[in-house]
Amino acid sequence: MKTYEYKPRNICAQKITFSLDGNTISGVNFQGGCGGNTKGIAGLLEGADAREAIKRLENIQCQNRGTSCPAELAKALKEAIEN
Repeated sequence: MKTYEYKPRNICAQKITFSLDGNTISGVNFQGGCGGNTKGIAGLLEGADAREAIKRLENIQCQNRGTSCPAELAKALKEAIEN
């Protein structure tokens, strides 16, 4: 299992951390952001496949930011599984 840290852009959260065991996600944590929403995302993704999560999250938008907390998590997951 490897833990990752990602600095998102254009969202309220300042940092996203998570672990991957192969492609299985665990321990998602957002520093900042909308607490209820980010905790909900983290809970729903516990034990999920990273590639499936990327497909579901990558195009979600928040207001007019061009991204969102879920979309930034998708970017982080994509980076993690490609490296």
